[in-house]
Amino acid sequence: MASTSPDRRGVGSALDPSAEQIRDMGGRAVEWVAVHHDSIRGLPIAPRISAAALKGVLAEPLPVEGRDFTDLLTVFRDVIVPGSRHNGHPRFFGYVSAPGTAVAAVADFLASALNPNLTAWRSAPAPTELEHVTIDWIKEVLGCDPGAGGLFMSGGSMANFTALAAARHRHCGDAVATHGTAAHPAPLRVYASTETHHSIHKAAVLLGIGRANVREIPVDAGFRMDVGALVDAIDEDRAAGAEPFCVVANAGSVVTGAVDPLAEIAAVARRYGMWMHVDACYGGFARLAPSARPLFDGMSEADSIALDPHKWLYLPADCGCLIYRDPAAARPAFSMDADFIRVMQTEPAEAFAFWDYGPDLSRRFRALKVWMALAHAGSRAVGDAIEGNLDCARHLAELVDASADFELLAPVELSIFCFRYLPPAARAGSRSQADEEALDRLNERIMVVLQQAGSSYLSNATINGRFALRGCVLNYRTTRRDMEILLDDVRRAAKQAIDETR
Repeated sequence: MASTSPDRRGVGSALDPSAEQIRDMGGRAVEWVAVHHDSIRGLPIAPRISAAALKGVLAEPLPVEGRDFTDLLTVFRDVIVPGSRHNGHPRFFGYVSAPGTAVAAVADFLASALNPNLTAWRSAPAPTELEHVTIDWIKEVLGCDPGAGGLFMSGGSMANFTALAAARHRHCGDAVATHGTAAHPAPLRVYASTETHHSIHKAAVLLGIGRANVREIPVDAGFRMDVGALVDAIDEDRAAGAEPFCVVANAGSVVTGAVDPLAEIAAVARRYGMWMHVDACYGGFARLAPSARPLFDGMSEADSIALDPHKWLYLPADCGCLIYRDPAAARPAFSMDADFIRVMQTEPAEAFAFWDYGPDLSRRFRALKVWMALAHAGSRAVGDAIEGNLDCARHLAELVDASADFELLAPVELSIFCFRYLPPAARAGSRSQADEEALDRLNERIMVVLQQAGSSYLSNATINGRFALRGCVLNYRTTRRDMEILLDDVRRAAKQAIDETR
């Protein structure tokens, strides 16, 4: 008779800890979170450490025997935390990155502990209903019609990809779904401004549309899509035998924060029978701020809207969102038949399946942190925080305009600002191409020095061919004083960079 191994599944094991062990682990973790939130303003934003040094501390063979949780928390506290960039710092202005909130972190913990799989209503009835409720709240924020619908996704790139897939299917139908893009007789065209996020181009590649079939439309002085140039491009492509099927508008571009003329683009889309998608991943929730709301007129007319609650709802990653004006128009692109996912329920709400509206089958419970954060803080508090971020960016622009050593390179429309340092000699007279290239190199070095110093953090952008120091205010902790400190930090970095070249 074959021997059997001892039963190691008893309560108290590493895989199935006791209630007391869970309390101990949770208590230690929560204490760290409380201290971290209380001290984050005093932390250096970015670590000064090499990949080799981190690997030397972290690398080890696959553990055969387990270790105590205290040891693991020590590694997290002493290695992972100081080796991380602190996106929650009030002067972290790099990219478009939110600080997270304590209540959302708790929600993520609870969602992981419950661990529902939101494939369909039958798999997670209450979590599914909560996702519907939270999507309804987001629709209200955007001013969408009650008949709109949507779902949470991993982020904006996946939301943009999914929207283009729905747009393509509406235009091409089942032939392309069955036989591939070769079954369509004419090249497809997507239109997006030169400021559009690269995920649109990536989606075109992955969907077989092709990068070359994304026509980039020029922008005006405010970096907004030129609608006249859009119409000209569409007419030109139709005359050449191509098929325009989708236009992508920005509601807060990633480089400058520009919001395209959404109502005008919606009218063009209707005129030509095209799907209109709005990439509102960064800017869409700024509609909660009264001073920015008029910028988003026309957004609710789009066929689809991509958003990132893990940006301006201040949530921890990951949490993207896609809204469909008419969910029924998107469903044929994703609905598939398979016996193991066959739905038996007959009541429509209970027969609902998220897999009919996007590419994912297994889905985590992202709605809980969105619901808990909005319900805990309230939309007024979130809108006030966004308004504060907009004010900080405008304050920075005013400081730059009033300075003798900085130059604004793009208008500030939302909370993104792009500027550069100018030495006194560069202020006077005209500058040659060689002078401009020297300024590019200087500002690039300033950015690196600034990041290494740890007090403030900026990323970079290219504006009209010139290197820009780029920042995005996306933190409820940030104040006007932080913007003043930022410029002082840049001045110190500039002095160091200039001294290094002497």
